[in-house]
Amino acid sequence: MLAKKSVKQNYSPSTEVLELLDLFRRMVNRCIVIGLSQNVSSLKSLCLLSYRELKGYPSPSCYKLCAISRAAGILASRKKSLRRGFATKSPYAVKPLLISCYNFKIQNGHLQIPIGRKAYETIPLTKHTALVLSDKTLRVRSFTLTATTLSLCISKEVVTLECTGTVGVDRNLRNLTCGDEETVIQYDLSMAVEIANTTVSIVSSFKRNDRRIGQRLAMKYGKRRQNRALNLLHNATKSIVHRAFEEKKAVVLESIRGIRRLYRKGNWQGKSFRGRMNGWSFGKAQSQIEYKAAWIGLPVVRLSRRETFGTSSICPKYGERLQSDGRPRRALRCWKCEIWVDRDVVAAINISRCGRLRFDRSKGEAAEALIGNPTPTVIPGVDASKPTHLAKVSGTMLSSTDHH
Repeated sequence: MLAKKSVKQNYSPSTEVLELLDLFRRMVNRCIVIGLSQNVSSLKSLCLLSYRELKGYPSPSCYKLCAISRAAGILASRKKSLRRGFATKSPYAVKPLLISCYNFKIQNGHLQIPIGRKAYETIPLTKHTALVLSDKTLRVRSFTLTATTLSLCISKEVVTLECTGTVGVDRNLRNLTCGDEETVIQYDLSMAVEIANTTVSIVSSFKRNDRRIGQRLAMKYGKRRQNRALNLLHNATKSIVHRAFEEKKAVVLESIRGIRRLYRKGNWQGKSFRGRMNGWSFGKAQSQIEYKAAWIGLPVVRLSRRETFGTSSICPKYGERLQSDGRPRRALRCWKCEIWVDRDVVAAINISRCGRLRFDRSKGEAAEALIGNPTPTVIPGVDASKPTHLAKVSGTMLSSTDHH
């Protein structure tokens, strides 16, 4: 199996590199204009129409092909949005950018790229990047340059791990819940919500007459918010993948695509609540888990919405629907088990079980062997008089033996 990821670093661009970035951006925009006028979005059709048009740009031919590929991707994304019914404007590239998978070399701790006829530019690599690339099994596939950063796409061949079970991951605004019938762990992400609220408060407090300065400040604090939130998410997903790899269990993810439609204007929800939910980066958690698991050969099972319907409100032991009975919204009660459980814990267990069925079918094993649950399922419980004991503490293991 081929696994891919990227390594990123900062660098100081020269004048020639900045001019090349702006030239690449203009070539991409020219290809986009041609694609919109001819109503084409495929790479082959756009290449036939655009390659001759790019002859007037003083750029190496390898960058022209990459510019056409970049424009084809933008046009394909626009076509997909139109097919889904979303209103879109005419796309164009704004930031200076350079992407290429041809005619570059990495030697002596430097990246060498062509900038003209028999002219090259060398960019020094940082110690971290050089250490990552020192692995002889890695292959550098492409590079991406912006005005301040260099990103290298790397890949390697990995052997898929033979797993003996599955762990379900339930994504929420304030936590990530991971586990199966034996153990469930919750990773606290409430700090990301506090960071977002603080950033919104800081940006809204600025009173600037110049709108451009206000936009720069908003971008600065928005980037700071994103970096801090991604760091929290990185630590949680890294721990999830590492634990699953040690226990030789595949990771099971639910599908929550389309959740943005639940928090649109006019759905009888407050503005601040919609802002929190629409700022929730649920896709980042999935992408981080997937690439980290693929890099070490750990299988990832993605379930459909139909397979995960009602996973947070059905008892994993008896299949009964859980009731709230006036308790806090995250705590539900099973009247047969006579215990209070957290709905995120229930969702993780049910997702793990659904993924186990899919995982065994993919290996050709009989899925009927799991129906009926031959081994008794233990549900992590909560003291009925103290439902708040299910605190979302980062990395805190929830006991699965606290019953009445």
